[in-house]
Amino acid sequence: MGKMYFNCRICDSTSLELVIDLGEQPWCNNFLTAEQIGKEPFYPLRVVYCHDCHAAQLDFTVKKEIMFGDHTYLSGTTKSLSSHFANLAQEVDRIFMSGKKGKSILDIGSNDGTQLKHYQALGYDVLGVESSKTTATIAQKAGIPTLNAFFNQETMRGIGRKFDVFNAAGVFFHLEELHSVCQGIKEGLRDDGVFIVQFLYMKTIMENNAFDQIYHEHLLYYTLETIETLLRKHGLEMFDAYLAPIHGGSIIGFISHKGNRFPSERLLNMRAEEGKSGCNYISAYHDFYKRIQQMKRDNLAYLHNAKQAGKIVYGFGAPVKGNTLLNYFGVGTGLIQYLVEKNTLRRSLYSPGTHIPLLIEGEFEKQPNIYYVLAWNFKNEILANNQDLVKKGVEFYFPVNPKISA
Repeated sequence: MGKMYFNCRICDSTSLELVIDLGEQPWCNNFLTAEQIGKEPFYPLRVVYCHDCHAAQLDFTVKKEIMFGDHTYLSGTTKSLSSHFANLAQEVDRIFMSGKKGKSILDIGSNDGTQLKHYQALGYDVLGVESSKTTATIAQKAGIPTLNAFFNQETMRGIGRKFDVFNAAGVFFHLEELHSVCQGIKEGLRDDGVFIVQFLYMKTIMENNAFDQIYHEHLLYYTLETIETLLRKHGLEMFDAYLAPIHGGSIIGFISHKGNRFPSERLLNMRAEEGKSGCNYISAYHDFYKRIQQMKRDNLAYLHNAKQAGKIVYGFGAPVKGNTLLNYFGVGTGLIQYLVEKNTLRRSLYSPGTHIPLLIEGEFEKQPNIYYVLAWNFKNEILANNQDLVKKGVEFYFPVNPKISA
């Protein structure tokens, strides 16, 4: 698809090639008021591949102040995510911090404090660093000390202390100041400390055909190979990892200062499995793009058939990734009447680009014939919570069918 003239976010190479083009799209977390409809800016949404370090990344950056200065995403909205965070906190405490006094954790992109609440319950001194003012305020009101700032090396020096644990859940692929953040972690992590990184795994994204996890907030799409290349540049090293079902398949990676710990057997096995899969080769991206184009044809056929049969379709959930899918497919109110959402911060808003109005779960009476499930990564939770509707004949259609699900 042609060479790009842009420096790789990880290794600074200029040997980049366009592999996935999802067109011009609005920033997907920019849910609109009625007055803003049609005024939202659009930006290129393209994935490029680095021939030198094999990192997949966006070639266009929407400024972090636009995307993360204020937003409406809340990590406490779903039970699956909160219970995942609780289990992880207990795991980290049991394995690495058992019996230690004065334990401390810094959470990068701490959102509403859901992850830190679970560490606080285990006796940790907690600090969140959250760029969204609204979300940071929610955390502070819930008793979670939260600094409203972007985390980077300068922020870490301003904090001026070291921590036993660093956490970055679903934020490490967002980072515009990637190398400054890594240096901040390196400087702020105690000698025997552990950094837990949670990130969408590109190998699983490809296996799930989950192209909707490509959006402007996600600047990088890591494999083990590519994230380990980044960490080594900053004197950090992954020593353990596993694949968790959260978000359709995320790596939970455990990182220490370089040379401090031996790699686990399961990490060695995951590296070997990744190597065998071929997911770090450019051919894997070309194949993925062909499957994305076929998904568009199949989904539009399904929605048009539903319309011709006189069926009413609502979107289930209004996750940010759903807007990538809706905009790439070109699906608006002609095919999906409403998006139904739990998060009350999104009441009376509209989806960016496609302008579908949002309804809040439990605040409307008439059910559709079909729920087109955009929050597909919570498939098990959604089906369990809506058995009464399933029994009444409401269809739940999953445009993306994850191999593992929360």
